Amino acid sequence: MDGLVHDLIFFLLVYLLVFNIYYFILCKKKKKIRITNEMDYLITRFKLNKKKINLKKLSLGVSLINGFIIAFVSFIMINIELMMILRLMIGFVILFILIYAIYEIYGRYLYKKWGMKK
Repeated sequence: MDGLVHDLIFFLLVYLLVFNIYYFILCKKKKKIRITNEMDYLITRFKLNKKKINLKKLSLGVSLINGFIIAFVSFIMINIELMMILRLMIGFVILFILIYAIYEIYGRYLYKKWGMKK
């Protein structure tokens, strides 16, 4: 039980650290919100209406997603007891699967909210 608590604390600390860094870089550094590669991918892939998009909410969602992905992959990498090369291979596979799956789900949600109507 003690190991589970330490793992959960590690996950939450990494998540909060990565989320705060992403959110600070996207929103707080300048008055104008920058469009990152993730945002551009979501806008073009799901044909979102640029006039309806709230960039602050979009940057918050991207920050939450990126924080979760990095924290989850690092959590898995720490807890797998294999050789380092196998850990890295498993980590890359999990990383790409999570990026594709979560951004696909988020993009479909955004399309329902801000998508272009035909």
